[in-house]
Amino acid sequence: MGFYDKHILPHFINCACGTKPITRQREKVVPMARGTVLEIGIGTGLNLRHYDASRIDKVIGLDPSEASWHIAQKKNPDLPFPLEFIGLPGEEIPLEDNSVDTVMVTYALCTIPDPLTALAGMRRVLKPEGSLVFCEHGEAPDPEVRKWQDRINPYWKAIAGGCNLNRPIPGLLQEAGFRVESQESMYLPGTPRFAGFNYWGTARQA
Repeated sequence: MGFYDKHILPHFINCACGTKPITRQREKVVPMARGTVLEIGIGTGLNLRHYDASRIDKVIGLDPSEASWHIAQKKNPDLPFPLEFIGLPGEEIPLEDNSVDTVMVTYALCTIPDPLTALAGMRRVLKPEGSLVFCEHGEAPDPEVRKWQDRINPYWKAIAGGCNLNRPIPGLLQEAGFRVESQESMYLPGTPRFAGFNYWGTARQA
């Protein structure tokens, strides 16, 4: 891991993913979690203050960036629920089958190099009655915006830690064996349209 990835990128992502429009999105979805939660791409812990502690038994955060995790610990020293950290990428989930009640994935599927492998792992560890709660930016519905997403994506990906602007989030969920139960989408206000189309909702094993 180079100097940029270790010392600059975590702070860049913390700022970019902590804007008011994105925080409002987190406020919508994170309180849906219950029981034992696996949060994919926990990063700097921007979701942690939005969990409903009365519904949570434990949160397990998975992320390859230990630098981001150190930021998360400093920002959240006294949480009202147990928190564990696993320093691995989204494609490597070292948990038993059917062991978590909720998988929380927010603004992470854009960055995971192999999202289908990661989603297959999330499906494996999720209990049959459990839910995947998602909130992601991705492919826009408007052709002109998609055109710009495709043009900008190689440069964006290079500076934003591998983040992709144009992933088809609902299609990835379905291809990985999830059945989307509820879904909403919109362009986030105050955000560039090429980076601001959001999908959020819940899904279960198909």
